[in-house]
Amino acid sequence: AMTYRSKANKVRRSRKLRGHISHGSGRVGKHRKHPSGHGNAGGQHMHRISFDKYHPGYFGKVGIRVFNLKKPNRYQVSCNLSEAIAKVSKRDWKSTKGTANAPVLNLLKFGYHKLLGGGDVPPGPVIIKARSFSKLAEEKVKKAGGACVLVS
Repeated sequence: AMTYRSKANKVRRSRKLRGHISHGSGRVGKHRKHPSGHGNAGGQHMHRISFDKYHPGYFGKVGIRVFNLKKPNRYQVSCNLSEAIAKVSKRDWKSTKGTANAPVLNLLKFGYHKLLGGGDVPPGPVIIKARSFSKLAEEKVKKAGGACVLVS
């Protein structure tokens, strides 16, 4: 069986319109470059009706300008679980092993606010204090038998 593959320009509209004087754009209206302007041109003039209909409130100002507005610097310095666990000293691990106690790690003292779940599950139970915890970090700490304590 013979397969037929059409050539790209065979199906182009411009090929069909060869020889037709106005190329499908009409003699009276003529095909001009940008008859109604580029982009959003005429929003307040010739295209006002459609701007008002489909984009109400597009033009104009609203509110008060505050020149010296300084938004509070809200940032959360985060660290991964593996980094946090590395901050627990070997002495603390040894002193609490086999006992009901667990080493306490306050991340705020190290300048961190949030604990993320990157890294392995802690080798033993550990109590971690931070402003916030990711879901994965909380799961891993609890899996090791530890606890996540929220502090402000």
